[in-house]
Amino acid sequence: LTRACLARIERLNPRLTAFITVTADQALREAKAADSEIAQKRWRGPLHGIPVALKDLIDTAGVKTTAGSAIFADRVPREDAEVVRRLREAGAVFLGKLNMHEFAYGDSSAQTHYGPVRNPWDLARVPGGSSGGSAAAVAAWLCYAALGSDTGGSIRQPAAYCGIVGFKPTYGLVSTRGVVPLSWSLDHIGPMCRTVMDAA
Repeated sequence: LTRACLARIERLNPRLTAFITVTADQALREAKAADSEIAQKRWRGPLHGIPVALKDLIDTAGVKTTAGSAIFADRVPREDAEVVRRLREAGAVFLGKLNMHEFAYGDSSAQTHYGPVRNPWDLARVPGGSSGGSAAAVAAWLCYAALGSDTGGSIRQPAAYCGIVGFKPTYGLVSTRGVVPLSWSLDHIGPMCRTVMDAA
């Protein structure tokens, strides 16, 4: 699954600009570790070995987190965000960091230091924002799931634009520790997937 995703990223990302950072070597190491654990009957659950990606405002230890901005172009966190820690515990494989509207402050994902994200169904159209890279990556099968953030529609709108499922959880249900804030009192982190069952 990881190799299939990495091959699609290599082929399609130059046109979509969904990913800012691809962590291919790390992803292959994590996938091999998951294969080994599963073979030893140490299955962690339904996310074990599944390739996922993260909106680039979610901190990842040792991997840059830019929030789509030149200001944070060289920002490398020392710690994982809480959602990343939990995904690691569940055995998810991380493919990299996804493009977004700069600092999550917009609804097109066209205003980003790394180039505009394009809708995989029609490259002349926007994927919505601010989690446009997350929606485009899931819709184009570059990953099996992604995390986005939603302050005023930033999971729900791009999910609708790209024909996928986005879920904005109840406020406070999912930790925002280690996430670059837009509005601490309104920010939510949630899954973006191809189906309702995957999101659940």
